[in-house]
Amino acid sequence: MDFELGTRADELRERLRTLVRQHFPPTFLGAFTDDPADLELTEQFCRLLATERLLCLTWPAEYGGNDGSVWEQTVVREEMWAAHEPRGAQYMGVNWVGPAIIRHGSKAQQAKHLPPIAGGEVIWCQGFSEPEAGSDLASLRTRAVPQSDGGWRVTGQKVWTSYATMAQWCVLAACTDPQARTSARLSLFLIPMDRAGIQVRPIPAMLGPHHLNEVFLDEVEVRPDEILGVEGNGWAIIRDALAYERVGIARYARCESLLDRIRAELGDSFAALPDSLLTRWARAKVDLRSARLLAYAAVADQDDGIDPAAAAAARIATTLCDQTVAELLMDIMGGDGLRSGADAPIHGAAEDHWRYAQAATVASGTIEVQKMLVARQVLGGR
Repeated sequence: MDFELGTRADELRERLRTLVRQHFPPTFLGAFTDDPADLELTEQFCRLLATERLLCLTWPAEYGGNDGSVWEQTVVREEMWAAHEPRGAQYMGVNWVGPAIIRHGSKAQQAKHLPPIAGGEVIWCQGFSEPEAGSDLASLRTRAVPQSDGGWRVTGQKVWTSYATMAQWCVLAACTDPQARTSARLSLFLIPMDRAGIQVRPIPAMLGPHHLNEVFLDEVEVRPDEILGVEGNGWAIIRDALAYERVGIARYARCESLLDRIRAELGDSFAALPDSLLTRWARAKVDLRSARLLAYAAVADQDDGIDPAAAAAARIATTLCDQTVAELLMDIMGGDGLRSGADAPIHGAAEDHWRYAQAATVASGTIEVQKMLVARQVLGGR
């Protein structure tokens, strides 16, 4: 496999970096801060990317994409994550909701939902995890009861739902047949967040605003045309969608950027660091390149659907690197690493990264679940 992305990719990287430099200050650390202006800035930037057909460039042109290659989209996600994700909350819709609708949605659903996502006009959230069903989604209890008109009534609770306070739409997982085998219990629905019976309660957390929420559903009406795919096929779509999500979170690019930034900021004093820290810095660089190549191996077959085990392997490597780099940065900077704000080392990016890294091996499925996926592939399903 040739991992060299070529001149066209290099030109796209420079184009994206130029756009980021033009529209974001060097102190930008993401959309989800206490300053509402940061979120607004990312929403404006998404619309700019959309006008240049860069937000969803692999999608068909008829839906607002640019018929680009999976490698071009890989360049976009790497550059965005390296710059603290200036697309803000769009990654959910861009990374996996859109691809899931392309692969499993009806023509009417594609026409309705894909152009707004590609245009940077809508935010999606993911109604999967529950208080007693996190990584074990197959056991979730939210119930969708069939109605005489062909629709459903949904009652239940979701938790850890990122962006729920700001999202216009939700991909909701619910049990449509509690008596069916595990793989046929669940169905997915595309429902608006302003639907009667939906209540959102934010969960305070050190990750900042908008990230974590509880969602309560009380006899929520779901229409017949709002099911994604067919009834009982939700688990298969979830496995497919989560593979796209896990590959789409290119946090290895952010980690590499942070290592390069701290070296540049320290200047000549970087070489004076203890040998143990310099060795860890070099080892982290190597580990990040390995994580990148594992992600590329998964992306290489994306046209035929991402292998969940390949995505899991990439996710394992990336999340471990996340935490390794977070600890390394703190050890290099000492007490200064805990400072936040524009006057802190690398503008507080180390402290920001350290907070996020604490949950890296839990988010998007725990690392233990990822290891199980890889083990089943290697051991032939035993």
